[in-house]
Amino acid sequence: MRAGDLAELPLVDHHVHGAFTVDLPRAEFEVHLNEASPEPVPDWLTHFDTQLGFAIRRWCAPLLDLEPHAPADEYWQKRTELGHAEVTERFLRAAGVSDWLLDTGFGTVLNKEGMATASDGRTHEIVRLEAVAEQVTAMTGRDYAHEFGARLTEATRQAVGVKTILAYRCGFDIDLSRPDPHAVAEAADRWLAEGTPRLTDPVLLRHGLHAAVDLGLPIQFHTGYGDRDLDLHRANPMHLLGFLREVPTVPILLLHCYPYHREAGYLAQAFTNVYFDVGLGLNHTGVRATAIVAESFEVAPFAKQLYSSDAWGPPELHFLGATLWRKAIEELFGRWVADGDWSAADAVRVAGMVGRDNARRVYGLA
Repeated sequence: MRAGDLAELPLVDHHVHGAFTVDLPRAEFEVHLNEASPEPVPDWLTHFDTQLGFAIRRWCAPLLDLEPHAPADEYWQKRTELGHAEVTERFLRAAGVSDWLLDTGFGTVLNKEGMATASDGRTHEIVRLEAVAEQVTAMTGRDYAHEFGARLTEATRQAVGVKTILAYRCGFDIDLSRPDPHAVAEAADRWLAEGTPRLTDPVLLRHGLHAAVDLGLPIQFHTGYGDRDLDLHRANPMHLLGFLREVPTVPILLLHCYPYHREAGYLAQAFTNVYFDVGLGLNHTGVRATAIVAESFEVAPFAKQLYSSDAWGPPELHFLGATLWRKAIEELFGRWVADGDWSAADAVRVAGMVGRDNARRVYGLA
């Protein structure tokens, strides 16, 4: 497989968020080049001096009519001159993504319609379970389960899947079995009485998870790398073993996974209904993304892997995720074909499976 062989493959980005809707000052933009820290960037630091920053200057600069590796100041000046609407359209359309599966439960960014218009692609909704729970207005805990169920049913009428951020709220290293109704009512009474908008109660989180199981839609789990309010060691997908043994039929999608992508590959091999991607890690590792993609192809069946960018905010991330994935696949598969380990036909076929066809099958996309 040679450089450019995947340029015409329309990708399905099976986990992504919208792009920003406004122009940002440079300092705020740079905050969003760091997944883990929300703090302002100090004067002595720039996030353009990271693997992600270097990848932006290499691969994104030409889309702004600049030379590859344009200095950060020059890049920012040109980006500002063009404005967010033009920049967003350029990057989203250049990503070569036919379908975006949008987690719409977080942030002030383009919605489904806005993303479809800017990208000239199709959009599909992924419903965040915790966001549904935080809309419940039940007066008593006894009413919570009924209202949550009704809201979830309504929210998912047009959705292709759901997502949980259980990893952020309490971690995976807890009892993830289905809670009994009495425990749910008691937990809801406590939460409603506290008036805390953010749901962190393990019982209610478990209830939401099993309500999603009952729907039968694919369930996405944030795993591994993320914001610093996540305890990384508790987001190892191996902690989900007990839950996975209980739900052998509902499709489970392990998102991001880095640095636990090898554990995710094992789970995808061990459980017929488990799938995974290495999104998010691709952008933030830049030139090293090829190594992560290579490790993701060690033990997992190829029919169990999907492409995602997990881009949120800067449209550079929507484009860059696709660019780095294509580059990694071309480099790796090309080497295996050249060495005689794979046939060229198999390389093209597997690239199509992971980049597009597996997601179409799992989510039932036309």
